[in-house]
Amino acid sequence: MMGTEDRLRDLRARKARVEAGGGQARVDAQHNRGKMTARERLEMLLDEGSFQEIDALVEHRCRDFDMDKNVIPGDGVVTGHGTINGREIFAFAQDFTVYGGSLGEMHGLKICKVLDMALKTGRPVIGLNDSGGARIQEGVASLGSYAEIFFRNVRASGVVPQISVIMGPCAGGAVYSPAITDFVIMVDKTAHMFITGPEVIKTVTNEEVSFEDLGGASTHGSKSGVSHFTAEDDQGAIDLARELVDLLPSNNMEKPPQKKTSDSADRICENLDSIVPEDPTKPYDVRDVITEILDDGGFLEVQENWAGNIVVGFGHLNGSTVGVVANQPKILAGCLDIDASDKAARFVRFCDAFNIPLITLEDVPGFLPGTNQEWGGIIRHGAKLLYAYAEATVPKLTVILRKAYGGAYDVMSSKHIRGDYNVAWPSAELAVMGAEGAVQIIHRRRLQNARDPEGERGRLIEDFEEKFANPYKAAALGYLDDVIEPNQTRERLCKALGMLLDKEEMRPARKHGNIPL
Repeated sequence: MMGTEDRLRDLRARKARVEAGGGQARVDAQHNRGKMTARERLEMLLDEGSFQEIDALVEHRCRDFDMDKNVIPGDGVVTGHGTINGREIFAFAQDFTVYGGSLGEMHGLKICKVLDMALKTGRPVIGLNDSGGARIQEGVASLGSYAEIFFRNVRASGVVPQISVIMGPCAGGAVYSPAITDFVIMVDKTAHMFITGPEVIKTVTNEEVSFEDLGGASTHGSKSGVSHFTAEDDQGAIDLARELVDLLPSNNMEKPPQKKTSDSADRICENLDSIVPEDPTKPYDVRDVITEILDDGGFLEVQENWAGNIVVGFGHLNGSTVGVVANQPKILAGCLDIDASDKAARFVRFCDAFNIPLITLEDVPGFLPGTNQEWGGIIRHGAKLLYAYAEATVPKLTVILRKAYGGAYDVMSSKHIRGDYNVAWPSAELAVMGAEGAVQIIHRRRLQNARDPEGERGRLIEDFEEKFANPYKAAALGYLDDVIEPNQTRERLCKALGMLLDKEEMRPARKHGNIPL
C-alpha cells in the first residue's frame, strides 16, 4: 500500500511526464524549426505564474494501429486559464511534439471544455494552433471532436472574443475553427492553412504550388483575407494577441476597457487643415488622418495587406476603444469593391457585437465599376456592408472628408441608416456622382447641339460643382449635423462620443436577420 509520500512522488512523476511532451528529441526538433513548444508559448502569452492547467492527465482511448502502446498524457494539447495584464482568459496550445499535434477525440474534448468554461464565465479564448490535422488512427471520433469544437465556436461567436494564432500547420477540416473565430494571426514562414495540400492539388488539377504560396501567412494576409495579422515569429504573434485582448471587452455584456491618456480631448489637429489636396483627383493617405485623430496616434490596423482600398482597425478616442473604418484614396481612389465590402462589413459587425463605437472616415467615389465586379456579385457583397452598418446599434460617428457619391454615400454609415453623429469637412462633396459624369448625363443634348461642346461642358461642370460639390445642401436638409473645420475633428468626435457612450437602441425581436452572405 502506498503512503502519502509515495503518492506525492507518483503524482509529481506523472506531472513531469505530462510536461515532457513528446520528449527532448522532439522538443529540440521544434526549436530547430524556429518554433516554441506549446508550454513555452503559453508561458509567454500569459502573465507570469498565472497559468492554471486543466485536464493535464487526459489520455486518448484509441486501441487501433498499436495506439494503446503509445499513450502520452495530455494528448497533444495544453489547456487552461490565466491572465493577460490581470484580465482572465482561457487558452489552449496544441503540442506538435505529441503525435504532431494531431487532433483526436480526447484532444478535441479538452478544447471543448475550455470553450464551454469561457462561455459560462464570459472570458476571451485564445487558441495557439500547431497541428498536423485529424488523427487518422481515431477515424470518425477525431472528426466528431472537430465538429464539437466548430459548434462551440459558433455558439461563442459574438459572446466572447475568440482569437486564433496559427503557429504551424493547420490543414483540412482544422482550418474551420480559426475561420469562425474573430481574429486570425499567422506566423510568417512557419504557419500554413489550406483545405487540400499541394500534393492533392497537383493530382486533381495538375497545378504545382508550394506550401507557402498555397497557404502561407503572406498569401492569406494579402490574397484570401483569411488572416487578419501577420507576425514575424512566435513572439510577435503572441504580442499581437495580448494587444488585442487589451483593446477588447471580455464579453458582449461589458464595455471595452478604458485606457488612460494624456492626449487632450480638445487637441487641435492643425495638420488636418491641409491634408486633403486641392485637386479632388489627387490621393492622400487616410492613415495620416486616423493617427492624427486618435489618442497618441495609436492605431492597430486589421487586415493591412488585403483590400487596401478600405482601412479598418482599433484605437482609442479620449480613452475609449473605437473601431475605425476609412476609405483609402491611395488605392482604387477609395472605391468600394467586393473585398473591401466584405472586410469592412465583418469588422463593423465585430465592433457592434462587442460594444465598440465606430468611427467612419469617408472619401468614396462609389462602387468599383467593371464586369469582374458585377459578375463577382458586388451587389450582394456591397449589401453586406450596408446591412452591417444599418444593423449596428453601437455609437456611429461619421466624418465625410471629401467625396461621398452615389449608393456608397448611403452605405458608409450615413444619417439615413441611423448614423448618430454625421459631420463633414468643407472639402466634402455629397452627390449622386461626380460633376463630369453628371453633366454628361443631364446635359447630353445641350452638349451635342453646342457650338463649342468643350467650352460648354467646362461651364456646366463649374456650375454643377458650385451647386453640389460641397456639404451645404446636405447640411440644409439635416443629413449632416454640422460642417466643421478639419482641425476640430478630434475635439468634436471626443465630445460626440462622450455624449453617445450610454446610447441604447432597440431592434425588433427576431431569431436572426438574413444578411446577404
